Amino acid sequence: MEINIDPVCGMKVDSEKTELKHEYQDNTYYFCNPKCREKFSQNPKKYLNGPVAPHAKPTPKDMDQFYICPMDPEVRQKGPGTCPTCGMALEPEEISIDEKANPELTDFTHRLKVCSILTIPLVTLAMSDMIPGQPLQASVAPWLLAWIQLILSAPVVLFGGLPFFERGWLSLKTRKLNMFTLIAIGTAIAFGYSVLATLIPQMLPSAFINHSGHIPLYFEAAAVIITLVLAGQVLELRARHRTGSAIRELMRLAPQTARRVSADGSESDVSLDQINPGDTLRVRPGEKVPVDGELTQGQSSVDESMLTGEAVPSEKTVGSPVTGGTINGSGSFLMRAQRVGSETLLNQIVKLVNQAQRSRAPVQSLADNVAGYFVPTVVAVAALTAIIWYFWGPEPTLMYALINAVSVLIIACPCALGLATPMSIMVGTGRGAQFGVLVKNAETLQMLEKIDTLVVDKTGTLTEGRPIFHSLFTVNNWDENTLLTLVASLEQSSEHPLSDAIVQAALKRGLVLSSTQDFVYIPGRGIRGRIRGQEVYAGNSQFFEDCGIHSDLLKSQCEVLRAQGFIVLLIAVDGRFAGLLSVKDQLKPTAKSAIEYFRNNGVRVMMLTGDNLVTAQAVANELGIEHVEAQVLPTQKHAVVRKLKEQGRVVAMAGDGVNDAPALTAADIGIAMGTGTDVAMESAAITLVKGDIQGLVRAHKLSQMTMSNIRQNLFFAFAYNTLGIPLAAGALYPYFGILMSPMLASAAMSLSSVSVIANSLRLNRFKP
Repeated sequence: MEINIDPVCGMKVDSEKTELKHEYQDNTYYFCNPKCREKFSQNPKKYLNGPVAPHAKPTPKDMDQFYICPMDPEVRQKGPGTCPTCGMALEPEEISIDEKANPELTDFTHRLKVCSILTIPLVTLAMSDMIPGQPLQASVAPWLLAWIQLILSAPVVLFGGLPFFERGWLSLKTRKLNMFTLIAIGTAIAFGYSVLATLIPQMLPSAFINHSGHIPLYFEAAAVIITLVLAGQVLELRARHRTGSAIRELMRLAPQTARRVSADGSESDVSLDQINPGDTLRVRPGEKVPVDGELTQGQSSVDESMLTGEAVPSEKTVGSPVTGGTINGSGSFLMRAQRVGSETLLNQIVKLVNQAQRSRAPVQSLADNVAGYFVPTVVAVAALTAIIWYFWGPEPTLMYALINAVSVLIIACPCALGLATPMSIMVGTGRGAQFGVLVKNAETLQMLEKIDTLVVDKTGTLTEGRPIFHSLFTVNNWDENTLLTLVASLEQSSEHPLSDAIVQAALKRGLVLSSTQDFVYIPGRGIRGRIRGQEVYAGNSQFFEDCGIHSDLLKSQCEVLRAQGFIVLLIAVDGRFAGLLSVKDQLKPTAKSAIEYFRNNGVRVMMLTGDNLVTAQAVANELGIEHVEAQVLPTQKHAVVRKLKEQGRVVAMAGDGVNDAPALTAADIGIAMGTGTDVAMESAAITLVKGDIQGLVRAHKLSQMTMSNIRQNLFFAFAYNTLGIPLAAGALYPYFGILMSPMLASAAMSLSSVSVIANSLRLNRFKP
């Protein structure tokens, strides 16, 4: 793994343009200058493993896994620590099923408790002059009140605020200014000024003295700022922890043990890590299916809702696939394990969702760019505010200048801006997984709502992908069973969806199939091979034309069958036309409603298939699809998608076969049916676990809701700062005599972050 961020100074480094690197713990670290590399090589742990909360020391297992920054996933290292650019505690890259305590959350909660206990009496004491009669002021000397406030506030600022000062100093050192820069500067000014006013008041200018003849103190303001920021951080950390709940729910679907059936018929419960492919397992009523496999004996209905979002149980018989984590109904059955451990669909889903949650959407670059200029601008605005109040404000001018500048620094913290996008992405991708929509990265989720063209494969996407044999017509005195035996024997060597239907039809008639020699497959055309000394051909009209075989006989029957939506396969033996065979692939029940949804949303739908145009058009007419490209080879599918993109269209392509993989890769968004091949799923940006086209509708709605949520967050964050900064600077004072205290600014800043988090968590209620 290459780390392109200098772990010493936090600067980004172009690994292709520098030779300054160092290998450590299977990682390659790059540096912006030789001095940084020398420091790192002398003590790597110092720069990789920052301060860890004393309440949760890292274990050897913790030190062996990768951690990333929650705000900048590019920062990645082995073992816990702090981000070299923002100072935030790194989080585990992989979410664990056991919800371990977050060290940073534990630490901040402890600091918050201490600060709250000290801040409440401090605020009460500081506000005592508002009590009628001012009993404290009358009985306690001002210098003693000041010292009591100093004693109460010092632990709050120095202990409670220590993480913020560390991060603020780091941001100045690395020139990566952020929210902690503003918090550190604001509280340091308020507390430092108050300490000077308490210890050596004679050194402060007379412009700080108020109308009562005293120098005002802001110990309570500094303490309240720290306490409120701590409270906001605790709420944020808890909310971020909740974003992983969807993954944890998926991980808990897998049972801890499985009941294995031995060769002698004996049964025993074993842990899942002892299950191997090929093992026979028994699944009793009400139990969870332990791993992915195939049902070999018995039958039952299986609840797959936790993986697919479908409430109706799926009926399973011998030969049906079953998925680990789904719940068996009332029947008992035996199954053969096929995918175990990390290869199961459930584990693949967890891995994919975790990867998506850590990715960054392009829209986030807007927030990142703004944040890069925002903090320096805020510091400049705070300085300008102080100058204006000092020269044109009422007496005491320095007091007003100080307090308003601090309010600007505190209220303008861009934490809400930083949370706006990643929080929505994490919640949205996790929620999608619960409905069988697996999104590979955040960019896909953003792009999906923009599509204007949806290209769909026919077989396995719009149709069930399980064709059924319909009829066989023969010519030249061929016996029907004899010809079917030859065709089925040839089809045994093919992996095309039609093949299984033909083979099963022959076996149902009790026909005995033979082996094939010299088998040849022409993609998108047909197959041929030698059976019992005879050369057998099966394919479409183009294939027969290429082979020089005349197939005009039965032309009328062929046209009628295709017009009715049947797939027609021409057959020849020893170079002479022998007949034709028809099969029918049933449409998926939800295909029509899904196509209608996209048409109503202004998305152009195109069907792309290798089948004959007449057959394809019949299916398209039934579904209401206006655009059809038929008799398309796998390589041509890729070209069609590329052509659409060249026309300026945003294209999503949905398919399920190996032949769809090139087109899925070429599309802006490739969508694979989970019931299809691994190659298609690897090539796609979105996988629909159920393999149901209705999942496309779910994915599109999820994209719309997530992006809408992000826009709401960004609008709120921008609007909040646009409104808050002028108020904190004192824009209302000339008209209404109203000023915003630093304490109120801190409360408003914390509330903005909590509001963004709460809005993001609304996506957990998403129901397509």
